[in-house]
Amino acid sequence: MTSKTILKRAALLSATTAAAALVGSVAFAETIRVDQGGDITQLCGSDPIRIALIDGYGGDTWRKITYAELQDEASKCPNLTVTDHVDAGGDQQAYAAAINGFATQGYEIILAFTDFGDAAIPAYKAANGNGTTMVPYFGVLSGTVGTDYAVNPYQDSIAIGIQYADWLNVALNGKGNVLMSGGPAGAASSADFMKGFKEGLSKYPDLKLLDENFIAMNWNPADAQKAAAGLIAKYGDTIDAIASDYGVTSLATIKAFQQAGVRVPAIATIATSNELNCMYNAALADGTAWPYLAVDGSTGDVRFALRQALAAHNGIEWNEPLGVVPYVYADSVNNVVPKCSDKAPPDADLSSLMDEAKLFALFN
Repeated sequence: MTSKTILKRAALLSATTAAAALVGSVAFAETIRVDQGGDITQLCGSDPIRIALIDGYGGDTWRKITYAELQDEASKCPNLTVTDHVDAGGDQQAYAAAINGFATQGYEIILAFTDFGDAAIPAYKAANGNGTTMVPYFGVLSGTVGTDYAVNPYQDSIAIGIQYADWLNVALNGKGNVLMSGGPAGAASSADFMKGFKEGLSKYPDLKLLDENFIAMNWNPADAQKAAAGLIAKYGDTIDAIASDYGVTSLATIKAFQQAGVRVPAIATIATSNELNCMYNAALADGTAWPYLAVDGSTGDVRFALRQALAAHNGIEWNEPLGVVPYVYADSVNNVVPKCSDKAPPDADLSSLMDEAKLFALFN
């Protein structure tokens, strides 16, 4: 997997670029686990509805699975058609142009990853209305619901950070030195994870945070290995745990510790990959496994976005929370072992909510 591909996938995690202040004010109390969603058939309606999905970045396996999840969810309503998927290739102007194009064509629902954060709100606002329901999802935006977009489902990064702290308290028997790794310095989404992590750690005084800021690893394996090497040089084997907001970064961190001959710390992470989970399973088999928590299923977030979009478009009251959290996919404390497959690509996310036969058909 190339660094370019990894950066494309990781970019979705920076979706809240300009909304950090807003995120701090959101209650994040009402969330739902990604594998516990509602029944879309209650929202279908009867009129034909065309749906388009727009990625700011794309092309990797994670995004392909997400699009397949959208198609799978939409297939439960005979009147829904998922007809288009656009990858803007990191070009914000192309992203906005795609949104405008679908709105001009009269698409009833447009879903868009919030890859460009608040900077894309003008494009959302221009598309929303006149029969088109515009739904940006994944990151929290600072726009006005009903004006700038119809609804804004999001992944609750603060709740995930708290979950990391709670798990580490058990995994480390309430005592140890911990760190948090993230994307580029100042990345808003990593700051959200860190905010939640600190909030969770406040309950456990013997879990000591070695750095008040997240360790910038740029969501890039090469940079992550360099940063991890720096941590090893600075702290030696006194690091007991590293929480992360991206599985690729966690994988590179583990490799750095292994290459240095230093004990791998406990790892708590999200958005893992087949390669990472196969590595963990192999370590379990030979008795060298590290304490491990993986929360996953994030490709299923698009299902929630579609349901919220349908409810808004059809004027149906829908009480499913806007905030989504992943489910536990691996947990060494509770003997939850993740899937590993030699038939799937290294960057495949096997935590998908899709039927396994449909999922593996994508890889072929």
